[in-house]
Amino acid sequence: MKKKIGTLVYCLLAWMPLVAQSDFMVFPANGSVGVNPDTHLTIEFSGEARVGQKGFIRVFDKRSGKMIDQLDISIPAGPTVKTPDAPGADYIKSPYNYESGHVTNKNTRPGTPSSYNKPDQRNFQLTIIGGFSDGFHFYPVMTKGNKATIYLHHNLLEYGKEYYVTIDKEVFADFSGIKGKKAWTFTTKAKAPEADQRVLTVAADGTGDFSTLQGAMDFIPDNLASEQERRIVKVRKGDYQELVYFRNKRYVTIEGEGREETLVHYPNNEVFNPHPADIKTNEMKGTFPSRRAAVAADNCSYMIFKDITFQTDCKGQAEGFLLNGEHNYAENVGVIGSGDALQVNGSTYWMNCYIVGDGDTVLGRGPSFFNHCTLVSNHAFMWIRNGKENHGNVFLNCTFKGVGNGTSYIAKTERNKNKSYPYQEAVLLNCTLENIPAAGWSHADASLATAHLWEFNSVDRCGQPIDTSMRNPYSHQLHPVKDAAIIGRYADANFVLGW
Repeated sequence: MKKKIGTLVYCLLAWMPLVAQSDFMVFPANGSVGVNPDTHLTIEFSGEARVGQKGFIRVFDKRSGKMIDQLDISIPAGPTVKTPDAPGADYIKSPYNYESGHVTNKNTRPGTPSSYNKPDQRNFQLTIIGGFSDGFHFYPVMTKGNKATIYLHHNLLEYGKEYYVTIDKEVFADFSGIKGKKAWTFTTKAKAPEADQRVLTVAADGTGDFSTLQGAMDFIPDNLASEQERRIVKVRKGDYQELVYFRNKRYVTIEGEGREETLVHYPNNEVFNPHPADIKTNEMKGTFPSRRAAVAADNCSYMIFKDITFQTDCKGQAEGFLLNGEHNYAENVGVIGSGDALQVNGSTYWMNCYIVGDGDTVLGRGPSFFNHCTLVSNHAFMWIRNGKENHGNVFLNCTFKGVGNGTSYIAKTERNKNKSYPYQEAVLLNCTLENIPAAGWSHADASLATAHLWEFNSVDRCGQPIDTSMRNPYSHQLHPVKDAAIIGRYADANFVLGW
């Protein structure tokens, strides 16, 4: 992908000052029927949409009069500075328990600890997504031009219900508000799709089975048993600005209508949704899950991702896509992130994918097999952290495009907070390298003596052999004859992935 699709750089900015508004249109339109319960609410003004510093957005069940959801605009969306680790913070004592049942905002208080961590007492917006009871910070209202999108807490609206919405006048500028039971009403669809429906559609305009990718993934049962039960989620072309997290899914395909046409994105990073201060994360298998990615598939296996782009709209430690699990496959997928743009832990095959980041662009424990993929980075393309129990990252017929000031090393190989990775493995076979430093690999010390930093037939953009005479001394150029057996094995995805 040559450029970011419709980037919305909200990140951690405060809501903007007020401007005058009067005329507006709402979606779903007043009196609408057949609305998906996972819908976002939107208001389009005659002028630029700006959000205030206080006021409430409320949704009521029209028949009972019961308040179903409430957004308090005075509560900050999330942290704006990095949360320091507590003294003595360590990894959880046993592997994280994903089998936690059907946890939603309806039956669990957001912020309820899901492991050994202590609850976070700070006052930020919080919603449970994908069964993660600790919850995610989120923006209750996001604006672009004259359009304001309202994000309700997840999973509170139900099928076959009529709702009405009220909005205090302080929520938007010079706004008279929306009051009463008749000003903005809508009725949800009578019932959900059939439980065994194999193909589900997602459409941002509400014409599909779901309006959001998250809604579709919430609907699909956990841990499907076999390929015969596979569900296919077809995401129609469009811009889906939503924070996506799902876990425990197996045999599910997520398929867009083209890498350039279907975009799922959100302004998320480690600052906005950090790991608990008293728990370490993001390093060892089975530790506490990370919440900093725009799209995360956690503890998921036999997944297929096709013809779609996942993107974070923030800088920092901010993955566009985080994938944990085994036997996963991605084809023609775009991943746009910042530091650690793609994090992948577990066996995954990547075909014809496009990955863009600001450094440590591919992070994880492996194994991953990349075939005909393009990677773009202004710093190290990867920081692979596999141990000797599995392979790392292997790239076949891929293109590495370095941008910036000549620091786009193939891989970062140094220690991480005094921890080394002596068995790290990054193997390049028949790859094209552009603007890569002569050393190739970023560091050299004795801990790399057992690492596999291997290249075979690296060429420049014109197809000419790369000068590798100044490569890191712990790296190795594979010989076409002497190392023919190694080259053959590593060109086999099944060997690398253990499938």
